[in-house]
Amino acid sequence: MAVDLNMQVLIVDDYKTMLRIIRNLLKQLGFNNVDEAMDGSEALQKLRAKDYGLVISDWNMEPMTGIQLLREVRADKRMQNLPFIMITAESKTENVIAAKQAGVSNYIVKPFNAATLKQKLTSVLGPF
Repeated sequence: MAVDLNMQVLIVDDYKTMLRIIRNLLKQLGFNNVDEAMDGSEALQKLRAKDYGLVISDWNMEPMTGIQLLREVRADKRMQNLPFIMITAESKTENVIAAKQAGVSNYIVKPFNAATLKQKLTSVLGPF
């Protein structure tokens, strides 16, 4: 089944430049319905108000981190199977393990490019 490029995608990062970069990369890949949140708590409000097909979230944010957001999403029956990709500058093994244990769909370490993003999206969503 083809990936729905019109699905709602939520990107979460407390750094506006990173939001712009991710939005532009997604646009290059054909995704046009991209919503933004500046931290995990804002993202959670949006996720509870609207149906999204994918979340791409930074790890390090205040007041709610990406890993806390991921745990909240996985605890919610309506969103427990929502594809969730974590982006972080941290490549520490314990972080990768913590994210996997929390139910992350995939993990991207900064810096990354469109090819890396497409590879991770394909592994989570299927080919497009």
